[in-house]
Amino acid sequence: MRSYEVVTVARQLLRSALDPWVGFFALVLAAWFLLFSASVSTGHAGAAAIGTATGWTAALMAGIGGHGPSLEPGGQAGLTATVAMWCLMSVAMMAPTAVPMLRAYRHLVAGSAGRVPAAGFWALLAGYLAVWALFSFGAGAAQHALGSAALVDGSGVSATPWLTSALLAVAGAYQLSRLKQACLSRCRSPLAFFLSHWRAGGRGALSMGLRHGAVCVGCCWALMALAFVGGTMNLAWMGIATVLMVVEKLPIGRWLTTPIGAVLLVAAALTGLRALPPL
Repeated sequence: MRSYEVVTVARQLLRSALDPWVGFFALVLAAWFLLFSASVSTGHAGAAAIGTATGWTAALMAGIGGHGPSLEPGGQAGLTATVAMWCLMSVAMMAPTAVPMLRAYRHLVAGSAGRVPAAGFWALLAGYLAVWALFSFGAGAAQHALGSAALVDGSGVSATPWLTSALLAVAGAYQLSRLKQACLSRCRSPLAFFLSHWRAGGRGALSMGLRHGAVCVGCCWALMALAFVGGTMNLAWMGIATVLMVVEKLPIGRWLTTPIGAVLLVAAALTGLRALPPL
């Protein structure tokens, strides 16, 4: 192979490695790896161990700062660790649902050579995840408060059937609400969203990411709240919920939203009935 051909191949490989999609999927995989490591080290993944990598992850999730696990009475992690765990969950679960939005953005800003400035891509994603970080703070604070009241256990699972029933009922009812449908319509049509709210440049991309993140929270907050039913460190629940939320934002998701709501409402009713004292 001639020298100029080697240089051309090297440039193509470097360009591929610097493609924002590579960094995006690396971010998602890293978030899932950290969640898996933490779940293993805290005994929620059903696996024995994955090596020394779990040590610092456990410190991150349980103590933050490398000073070792910091659990409050009752085996509950501190507020900072709980919020950090929710932030990781949001990146792992919600970033994949943003793929249609990111693809639409790249299509709109692609130049004649098909090149897309990486700054806009990352600004858009940063705005989107910033909104979910704000949601994570609220969810982490809620888990901490519920744990202090002994309404959820140390793994974030509802400790009372009445809370479980209420969470299922709220999520089911929200699935059938007009607000849910309005938010979903925007998530399913990212191109129409950009045409309505387009802002140029990096700051514009950040602004659009914040706006689209708010719409996404409007779509998915109730389903994310079901972490208190499935378990905030339950990887199986995270995987199933991620798939559901990704598919729900696709055109085929029009056929799933209402049935999911109906199933959740039935589950809420059955859970409540089982909690009733026998006659």
